[in-house]
Amino acid sequence: MNTLSWGIVSTARIGLQKVIPALKKSRWNRVVAISSRNYETAKSAADRLRIPAAYGSYEELLADPAVEAVYNPLPNNMHLSYTIQALRAGKHVLCEKPLTLTEAEAQEIESEAAKHPELKLMEAFMYRFHPQWEKLQQLLEEGQTGSMRAVHAIFSFFNDDAKNIRNRGDMGGGSLLDVGCYAVSSARLLFGSEPLRISAVMDLDPAENIDLTTSAVMEFEGGSAAFTSSIRAGRMNRVTVLGSEGSLVLESAFIPSAIKQARIELIKGKKTKVIKVKPADQYVLQADVFAKAVLEDTPVPYPISDARKNMRVLDAVKRSALQGAAVSLE
Repeated sequence: MNTLSWGIVSTARIGLQKVIPALKKSRWNRVVAISSRNYETAKSAADRLRIPAAYGSYEELLADPAVEAVYNPLPNNMHLSYTIQALRAGKHVLCEKPLTLTEAEAQEIESEAAKHPELKLMEAFMYRFHPQWEKLQQLLEEGQTGSMRAVHAIFSFFNDDAKNIRNRGDMGGGSLLDVGCYAVSSARLLFGSEPLRISAVMDLDPAENIDLTTSAVMEFEGGSAAFTSSIRAGRMNRVTVLGSEGSLVLESAFIPSAIKQARIELIKGKKTKVIKVKPADQYVLQADVFAKAVLEDTPVPYPISDARKNMRVLDAVKRSALQGAAVSLE
């Protein structure tokens, strides 16, 4: 295979600290441009990370013929506009999660993507590419814990910085869209289906109209998934899968170390077995998978319809919490 040339839309921290270094480590990817609304900011990042081109607007980067694929880590409220603009500019797109603010917006992107079947588009849920999730699914398929009954996820951290986009209602902040989306995605992944009904509660910040903490129960055919997301709680990102004969626990489910072994606890009765998974950089793995799909012209592993379905559930969580009642998705 050749290499895929990337342009990075914005100097967001996740791009600078995680995704760009991962693209540079990948044998099938290279970063050729970065943009910001301020040229000096883009130039500083480009010089520091040895990126050939810097632009003082996102539109300039999208117009660069050297850019084949765009990584979009803009604030949530800007995902819709710039993902569509990138597609119309003939660029493949890897868009940070959540794809959009609502299912209706996700449908807009899906409709636009249908007009460009030659382009690849994927939501950047990097956790799905870490080998610990492959191992977890293998253990479930082997019946190590019997029949799956329930999934429980907690993804939380403390951030009360008023300037941070997570605390900005106008930018699509709040815990549900920032980290709760991982819990919804992973539950759908493990059950291999969509939830039928959802019950949720939220601790809302009325001034910014964002959720500080959200807890929800998703009812699936044959089981349930519960989660808590929070931007005002202690740091945790754990997933527990309960089966009829035991349970499995991922200690660092969504942000495992790239240099240390991941751990899966297999608990049966009074016995706990620790299964170690080799270290991996899930951002590199995500980049490799996306590049392979582009360079070999094969489907991405998670189509954009999956992102739309995830947004459908997130919409229902919000609706349930605001109505104070369970919401059906059937």
